Amino acid sequence: RRQSVSLLLCLCNLSVHTAMPATRRSPARERPSPSPQRRRSGVAKSAAAAPKQAAPSKLSLVDHVLLPLLLMVTTPTFCHITAWLTAQPEPTLSTLAAAAAAGPAALAADVLASTMPDAKAAVLLTAFSGLALLIYAIPGPVKFGPISDRGARPAYADNAMWHCVLFPLVFVLGAAAGLYPLSVLYDHFGATVGLLNFGGLAFCALLYAKGLSRLGLRPSGPDAGSSGKGLLFDYYWGTELYPQLGGVDVKRFVNCRISMTYWMLAGVSFAAASHSRHGRLDPGLVLCAASQFVYLVKFFYWEIGYMRSIDIITDRAGFYETWGCLVWVPSIYTLHTRSMVQLPSGLSWPPPRADLP
Repeated sequence: RRQSVSLLLCLCNLSVHTAMPATRRSPARERPSPSPQRRRSGVAKSAAAAPKQAAPSKLSLVDHVLLPLLLMVTTPTFCHITAWLTAQPEPTLSTLAAAAAAGPAALAADVLASTMPDAKAAVLLTAFSGLALLIYAIPGPVKFGPISDRGARPAYADNAMWHCVLFPLVFVLGAAAGLYPLSVLYDHFGATVGLLNFGGLAFCALLYAKGLSRLGLRPSGPDAGSSGKGLLFDYYWGTELYPQLGGVDVKRFVNCRISMTYWMLAGVSFAAASHSRHGRLDPGLVLCAASQFVYLVKFFYWEIGYMRSIDIITDRAGFYETWGCLVWVPSIYTLHTRSMVQLPSGLSWPPPRADLP
């Protein structure tokens, strides 16, 4: 009886599949083309069913003006506030609330003073970018990104692992040689954020003009021009997909060789700053720094894959993409490790075991 039931179920299943050829048809089989009369009726039905396109109204105002403007005002401000807050003896929301209650004007003045660019931050970022440029010039196998909508196919020298090894090595050796303390990224963080922020906003304006062939600049490829959604949105979204300056790919250099490298070394520098202040290595901070470092080693190993991702092949180089990597990543992605310099994690290292030699 059991065998009879199983056979009956198999036959029913077969009949169901054979009764549904339209949903199970192999892609290799061609469907018969509809007759002209049926095609005309289908077009008429589609036109009747399609909603009428609304004229630009509140939706375009929100998407193309209000939201970009909101982000371009609040995110730089937030980066400055967090840079100021994490330098306080108690980097907590209570400290921020108390300072705001004491007087918003005084708080704004303190935030600007603590994040004002200075000469030391300029030297730091110049040396940082210069070393990145030197390693960028190392030759490597040429890898290609996908072909863009307008036929551009970016080429990249696959030398990311050279950067991954050489940059941290030079950074640590420079500190060991006494050229600067290992905590240098923490020591000048506020001024660095200010310089990155103001410089990043100006740099996005330069890229905006370049993508529109202004100020004597020209786009680096065919994927450039206005989005047709207004000046504000063009500055926010960008006007060029693959900009280059002096033969250097802007997206790759900013996103990977500056942004991710700073994030990679920030944990190391912040752990050194914590050690100099408290006389011991904070296990929570050290483990956070180590996990970030390992994660970013993996990123550089996969860098060519990143250059084929949506960040690169879809997003243009504007405030959203370029300022975000240049300022938001160093400021906010390092927030947890930076806070632990003044406010240790409270964790402890495992005690030594007596039964071990």
